[in-house]
Amino acid sequence: MLESRPGDLFQPGDLLNNTYRIECLLGRGGTSDVYKARSEISGNLVALKVLKQELAANEDFTVLMAREENIREIRHAAVVRYSENHRTPDGHIYLLMDYVDGPGLDKRLKQGPMSAEDLLVVCRRVVQGLQAAHARNIVHRDLSPDNIILRGGDPAEAVIIDFGIAKDTNPGAQTIVGNEFAGKYSYAAPEQMSGNTDARSDIYSLGALLLANFRGAAPKLGANPMEVVENKQKPVDTDGLPEPLKALIDRMCAPDPNDRFQNAGEVLAFLDDPSSGSDGGSLADLLDAPNEDATIIVPQTSRPAPPQSPPAAKPAAEKAKKGGGGLWAALVVLLLLGGGGAGAYFGGFLDSVLGPSYPVARPYSLIAEKPADGPVEIVGNVPSEAVRDGLLGLSQDADLTLASGAIADSWGADILDTVKPLSGLREWRLVVSNNKARLTGTTDDTNVAEMLNELFRNGLPGALEGKADIRFELPMLPVAEVKAIMNSFADCGPLVRQGNGHFEGYGPTDPILISGRVASTATRLELFDALRALAHERQVVLDVEVLNDALCVVEQHLPKAPSGGAGVEFAVGGTSVEPNPSGRFFVGENPVIDVVLPNGVTDGYLTVSILDVSGNVFHLLPNISREDNAVASLRDGAQGEVPVRVAYSLEESAANGGIAFKVDDSSLGKSKVLVLHSAEPLFDGMRPTSESAVGFAEALKASYDADSSRIRSLDSRILVTAKP
Repeated sequence: MLESRPGDLFQPGDLLNNTYRIECLLGRGGTSDVYKARSEISGNLVALKVLKQELAANEDFTVLMAREENIREIRHAAVVRYSENHRTPDGHIYLLMDYVDGPGLDKRLKQGPMSAEDLLVVCRRVVQGLQAAHARNIVHRDLSPDNIILRGGDPAEAVIIDFGIAKDTNPGAQTIVGNEFAGKYSYAAPEQMSGNTDARSDIYSLGALLLANFRGAAPKLGANPMEVVENKQKPVDTDGLPEPLKALIDRMCAPDPNDRFQNAGEVLAFLDDPSSGSDGGSLADLLDAPNEDATIIVPQTSRPAPPQSPPAAKPAAEKAKKGGGGLWAALVVLLLLGGGGAGAYFGGFLDSVLGPSYPVARPYSLIAEKPADGPVEIVGNVPSEAVRDGLLGLSQDADLTLASGAIADSWGADILDTVKPLSGLREWRLVVSNNKARLTGTTDDTNVAEMLNELFRNGLPGALEGKADIRFELPMLPVAEVKAIMNSFADCGPLVRQGNGHFEGYGPTDPILISGRVASTATRLELFDALRALAHERQVVLDVEVLNDALCVVEQHLPKAPSGGAGVEFAVGGTSVEPNPSGRFFVGENPVIDVVLPNGVTDGYLTVSILDVSGNVFHLLPNISREDNAVASLRDGAQGEVPVRVAYSLEESAANGGIAFKVDDSSLGKSKVLVLHSAEPLFDGMRPTSESAVGFAEALKASYDADSSRIRSLDSRILVTAKP
């Protein structure tokens, strides 16, 4: 948390879009600042990343903000959740995201070294988040300690933040955003120095920050860019690191990308079994983070397994119940030692006694899955025809290979016991490698989720080593149900669904984003409550402006005209006119209003009216004391942007007879200034200086119906009156 400065874009207490109340500044950067805010509707905390004012008009940076918004498509607990970009009336662009409460790894770095055990936990969590991002071809490019937050201080709850515009401008941690390099020198991969970046670059950066946090100090790379480039070509110094952290970072931070782990799955495989390394050929990565789009290749089987050594003799106390046991033992010895017996074994003559021999599969793998709205699909190895037939009974699409391997005797029965209860799941996936297995699934039935989680509470059946993760997910929410609620509360023009492309329904994690206007605060609260009841666990965000009944009457009859770029500027009258960019005036103050004609508006007619909270409309231009509203006359030969005063200070009004007014406490609230640019005079005759909102709305509708092409543009701005 930082102390606010007068020049900050937002100050504590500011209210954005009538919803988000700024609480404090979290961080400053070269291109953007991050604020902590709270929704006044839900009470939830959020983080707002605000593009600096001087960059808001720079297309390169607005594009980067737009790209960062697209990170919301990634749904993973290790990746911060984004909502969407917003623009304030003053033109400030900010990105809404979840607020993650906890220390960043940069703070932990300053506190001293972290333990290897904690860093391995952080690594697994962050790599799982990167795997989700890389699956969507999104590379972070700027992984560093300040971009990873430990939610609640828990290493197992690490969250990656800041995909996009970098924020740190502290010496030694500069982030360069451009076409050639993006990343902090201390943690960037060598290839990033020349503008080459892929998923392996993120793996390098993660390894570098893990090393820094273990040592409690950022890397020392040199005093100038040339030294940095030279040092980046050398292996990182991992002397003194305990295993397996040392081997992990050595592989993650190899200077040559081809010598690193090639993807996040390989890192996860190493974390599962550091002794085996990772060559990308095992299923360990699938066991931790299955990829729904992965192509599964069944490992090739080798020659039949040689006869196994006879089992050790059981203690004499364990006698066979029937005499036939002695004959069986003798027969086994005969088969193993006698030449004729061996020939019978390899020839399959005694398969009925010993069972058939199958090629060896290394690893012994099986993948069974049911996609949403699809049939069960199974591919892999099975140890017997009975197991094969049992699985074929569950799937019409199976590719099963009889094979032997390093699996438990009960492996086949355990697999069947695992998959048979899964028919109530919407989708599920079982990935098996030898005796290790992982089961994941989702359902929209809470009873099914509870039943299966209880069934697998102590792990998977029998000798299978692994756990089940069965999650309840909300069913699809039809758009029609959301629209029905929106329509029932649309008392100030239509409400609009924003921020997503859902045409059929909302998924379990899709937010419901609504924008528009309503006539009262009560309507907005009732709208939120109705949507919240429908949304269940989904986020509901209302970007809804509260007007009043009078404004809404006119709002619903306003012409469908584009913005013309005309500005509305406010000031406070007095002995000197002082700018008031907020548009908020208190009782006793004298609002002064200027309309700024854009450079391209040189002809036609300008109509300016103000709709006040009491339901009256005051025509500022034209009116009986100022009838000429031709743009050419208003410009009076001036070029470029030209301010036109339409409401004067009391002193100016006394001198020139122009309209002026003073705020009293009889009608406080929101008023709206309308600026219409038309090809011809908007009305057939002069309107009275003031009239009712209903009368003005009817006249406006009649003008539009008579000639819809007459109105070229419509601009507006809210003016607020209040008690001090």
